[in-house]
Amino acid sequence: MKLLVVGGGGREHAIIKKLKENPSVEQIFALPGNGGMAADATCVPIGAKDIPAIVDFAVAEGIDYAVVAPDDPLVLGCVDALEEKGIPCFGPRSNAAIIEGSKVFSKNLMKKYGIPTAAYEVFDELDAALSYLDTAPIPTVIKADGLALGKGVIIAQTLEEAKAAVVSMMQDKAFGASGDHIVIEEFLTGPEVSVLSFTDGETVVPMISSMDHKRAGDNDTGLNTGGMGTIAPNPYYTADIAKVCMDTIFLPTIRAMKAEGRPFKGCLYFGLMLTPNGPKVIEYNCRFGDPETQVVLPLLTSDLLTVMQATTNGTLADTEVHFSDKHACCVIMASAGYPGSYDKGLPLTIPAEIANSVYVAGAAIQDGALVTNGGRVLGATAVADSLPAAIAAAYGLVEQIHFDNAYYRHDIGARALQAQEV
Repeated sequence: MKLLVVGGGGREHAIIKKLKENPSVEQIFALPGNGGMAADATCVPIGAKDIPAIVDFAVAEGIDYAVVAPDDPLVLGCVDALEEKGIPCFGPRSNAAIIEGSKVFSKNLMKKYGIPTAAYEVFDELDAALSYLDTAPIPTVIKADGLALGKGVIIAQTLEEAKAAVVSMMQDKAFGASGDHIVIEEFLTGPEVSVLSFTDGETVVPMISSMDHKRAGDNDTGLNTGGMGTIAPNPYYTADIAKVCMDTIFLPTIRAMKAEGRPFKGCLYFGLMLTPNGPKVIEYNCRFGDPETQVVLPLLTSDLLTVMQATTNGTLADTEVHFSDKHACCVIMASAGYPGSYDKGLPLTIPAEIANSVYVAGAAIQDGALVTNGGRVLGATAVADSLPAAIAAAYGLVEQIHFDNAYYRHDIGARALQAQEV
């Protein structure tokens, strides 16, 4: 089979490595991919949002199956366009991808179908939003409606911060048209859990839970990032909580989308807060999370391509989906300065003997050599029988990788270890 994976980051690299395990896979194309994926896929310089070019390429190459991984092309209708040409895909059609593409849509969906989430109000006028804040509980959470590269959410600790966030989104257009509508919602407390799930629109199969580390600095300090590391499974996510989530969140969400005429097929990501009043949805994503994928897929013992095809074909209920009972840890290595300004083009050395455990996110080939080409450069993932062993092994991998000005957190998994001790 000839496969196509749309995207070019560490998440896509993890997907590609797992897809390669299927013996029927002859070739995988990554559009656009990156220089660090070259050993695992044929990278083609077509942007993930250039849907006409993606479709033309897929048709010309006779692609048998496509995986559309990032949020933008999903929301823009990449799956719709490929399927119209007879190419089966993993991922939701545009009308279902709106569950991530519009926070207003997803919040209203949860309210309509009684799915637990934070209390909220929606605004499309600046003055009304500012007036509401004068009476809103603080801290509060301000969210831009549309996609904003994972940065359109601000937790405001003071009234001044909240008003500044609203002005930044609605008046200054910090996130472009994504800030035309905003959601102001209740600030929830409790451990956060990420649960990715496979779904064919009827059946939902949760994957191993994980814990992301968003802040740039140790001890959860500094700016929010796209993620500085992950561990799986998340010790806060017990079997009892998993059952509650299935009954009150996962199945109701899939059924709600079907009832709305927007059946969701692919990977639905549930960002959860385990509050004192039970699990609540913080956010939905219409695709695999990054860097959660880099710890979840290495624990998948079933064949990924088979499972993906089952979501496309509506046969997930009859398909085995199994995960290892081991633990995984991924440490992200970034360029110093991320998520602000940082240097690119620095020589990057990844020893061949550990390459299978490294998922490259921001790299390029320059004069025949691998160099850095992004803020988050790569993720190093280790799997072991215990969480402490997985963490130690992941940092052991990091010590063998080199590029100038490399930066990484030193405490990935520390919160999880504390939770295990309680």
